[in-house]
Amino acid sequence: MSANRLRLVALAVITAGLTVLIDQGTKANALSGLSPSERIPLIGDLLGLQLAFNAGAFLSWGSNMTWVLTTLGVVATALLGIAAWRSRTPGWAVGMGLVLGGAIGNLIDRLFFYPAFGRGYVIDFLAYGNLFIGNLADVALGAGGGVLLISLWRRRRHHRATAQHGDSHARVPDERAL
Repeated sequence: MSANRLRLVALAVITAGLTVLIDQGTKANALSGLSPSERIPLIGDLLGLQLAFNAGAFLSWGSNMTWVLTTLGVVATALLGIAAWRSRTPGWAVGMGLVLGGAIGNLIDRLFFYPAFGRGYVIDFLAYGNLFIGNLADVALGAGGGVLLISLWRRRRHHRATAQHGDSHARVPDERAL
C-alpha cells in the first residue's frame, strides 16, 4: 500500500472513529440528563434537546422490524467500510468516514441497547421543531453525504472542463480543500 493510500485510509478511519466516540458520548449524556417528556429549547422552537428511543429507521419507519434494520445496518456498515478503504481523495475519505461513523454509531445502539441484542432502540435527543428527533450519528450521515456529493460534483466539473479543452490525460486535482 502506498504512503498516500495509507494516509487516506487513516483519514477515513480516524474520522469514523471520532464520529463514533462523539456520537456515543453525546448519547450517554442524553441518557443521564434528558427526559422523554420535557424538551429543552436551544434555538426557540426550531431546535431543542429531548430524549427519544427510536425502534425504526429515519422518521421511525420500520418500527416493527428492528432486527431487519439491524441486519441491514451490519451489511451497510461492512460495505461502507470497503468503500472507505478504497478512498482516493481526502474529500472522499472524510465523507466516507463520517457516513461510516454515523452508521456504526446507530448500529451500536441497535446491537446493545434496550430491549434486546440486535433489536435495540436508537437513542435520539436532537429535536428539530415538531418534525423529528435525531442524534449526532444522523448529523454525521447527512454531513458525510454532503461532503461526498461536493466531492463528486468537483470531480465531474473537472472532467467536463478537461473534455472541453481536449485534454484527455489531465489528472483530477487533489481535493485537499474539502
